Amino acid sequence: MKKQILIVLLLSAAGISSYAQCDKKIVFTSGKTEFLNSNNELQKTKEELTTVEYDSKEIIITPGDNIMEGTVNSVSCDWKTPFKEGKTVIKATLTSANGKTMNMTITIEGIDGKLTLLGEFDEMADRKIRLTPDKFEEKK
Repeated sequence: MKKQILIVLLLSAAGISSYAQCDKKIVFTSGKTEFLNSNNELQKTKEELTTVEYDSKEIIITPGDNIMEGTVNSVSCDWKTPFKEGKTVIKATLTSANGKTMNMTITIEGIDGKLTLLGEFDEMADRKIRLTPDKFEEKK
């Protein structure tokens, strides 16, 4: 019985920790944008400042002078070490400055302490965007 209670407590703590990671406001900044095809092969690289700011409710992506804002439809987190080992997957609906609406899946993944962000638009299955952060921080 003690083992069962301990297991339930550990699972509850893991769930709360995972939810807490998903609920934080995060700012991700990169100086380089990589454009990939559907096979994750690099097609071109663009030197530009891109900022991605998100929490569990909203997301703002600013590549260069453009702004895309949207609603987070779902977010899931599984980090063994916050923002070093693990993954966050965000599904969002974004609206660009010209009024175009797109659905996007963003995967932020940490492997061996190295973070990457991969963005995939539902409407453009043959094009992906990858960012590697120069700066990654929690916003208060």
